[in-house]
Amino acid sequence: MRSLWDHPHRPEWGEGFGGQAIHTIVPHPSDPEIVTVAMSTGGVYRSEDGGASWQPRNRGIAMDFFPGETPEFGQCVHKVAVDAGDPDRLYAQNHGGVFRSDDAGTSWTRISGGLPFEFGFPIVAHPFRPGVVYVYPLVADIERFPPEGKPAVWVSEDAGETWHETGPGLPDEVWSVVLRDAFTSDRAQPVGLYVGSRHGAVWVSNDEGGTWSEIRSNLPDVLTVRAAVV
Repeated sequence: MRSLWDHPHRPEWGEGFGGQAIHTIVPHPSDPEIVTVAMSTGGVYRSEDGGASWQPRNRGIAMDFFPGETPEFGQCVHKVAVDAGDPDRLYAQNHGGVFRSDDAGTSWTRISGGLPFEFGFPIVAHPFRPGVVYVYPLVADIERFPPEGKPAVWVSEDAGETWHETGPGLPDEVWSVVLRDAFTSDRAQPVGLYVGSRHGAVWVSNDEGGTWSEIRSNLPDVLTVRAAVV
């Protein structure tokens, strides 16, 4: 197999550090031998033997920047999340859209119909409710800001079949990006959602996206957000 390091596609602006960046590690909840990983400009890979061997799992994921037939690896996957009800159901926010796999990544289906735009970095699956997944749409790879500068988190409650914008409370205008690790959830009841922007703000919803509030501002670039119930 050709080395991933030979792939010509450049890393994400401000995110790649000399090549591919492994940003997602999804262990199987019951089988310690199975793990799925994803990387920028590399794609999704799965091992079923504890990491001794790996297989690409990118069939169906778009690769619009690549001419000709889509290869089996090299996709620019931005983030992968696993469904709360099925460890073989995966969601991916890719450079060219939002996708779902129902067979552990063997095949993928585009599910971004209904979103204002397909581009973005993070994707967050609800930790308890199957089929519930959140994204933060951006206009495009060359316009990395929300549509018309209005930040919005979108949610699907049916595994990507339909989408709608979450509740009010986010600022009216923010020309900034939310990166792949700057959107997360906790495991409270109800679940809290946390979003950090590169213009230095942190937004929180304590009711699973029903309403939002800004809890911090004037920070440096927020690159990563993590939350836990203590």
